[in-house]
Amino acid sequence: MSKNENFEKMGGRKALITINKIFYDKVYLDPWLKLYFEQIPQQHIEDQQVDFMQKILGGENLFVGKAPPVAHMHVFVSEELFALRQELLKDAFIEAKAHPKLVEKWLMLDQSFKRIIVKKSPNDCQGRFKTDPVLNFPKPRGYVKL
Repeated sequence: MSKNENFEKMGGRKALITINKIFYDKVYLDPWLKLYFEQIPQQHIEDQQVDFMQKILGGENLFVGKAPPVAHMHVFVSEELFALRQELLKDAFIEAKAHPKLVEKWLMLDQSFKRIIVKKSPNDCQGRFKTDPVLNFPKPRGYVKL
C-alpha cells in the first residue's frame, strides 16, 4: 500500500480538517494558549496545520509554510505548555473519532518535534526578524483548562 493510500485509509485530508478545527477551537478559547495566537487568524493556522500534517503523514504535499524550528524560534514553549497543547490535541482526536492509526502516527510525529519546539528558557528563543518579539506569556492567574 502506498503512503497516500495509507493516508487516505486513516481518514485523509477530511479527517485532518475536522481534527484541526476542533483543536484550534479549543486553543483559541484557552486562556493561556490563545495568547500565542492573538495575531494569527484561526483559519490561517488551521489551513497551514492541515497542509503540514498531510505532508508528513503521507498525503499530497501542499505545505508552503515555515518548518517547525523556524516557525517556533520566537516562541517560548515550556514543558507545561507543550503538555497542555498535547492534551487539547488528544481531546480533539477523541471528539473527531479519529482513526487510531492516525492518532498514533500524529502523536509520534508530535513527540519528534517536541525537542525542537520546547525550550528551557525564554533566552533560548530569538525573533525571526529584528522586529519580532519573543512570545512568552506566563500562565494566567487562576488558570483553569477549559
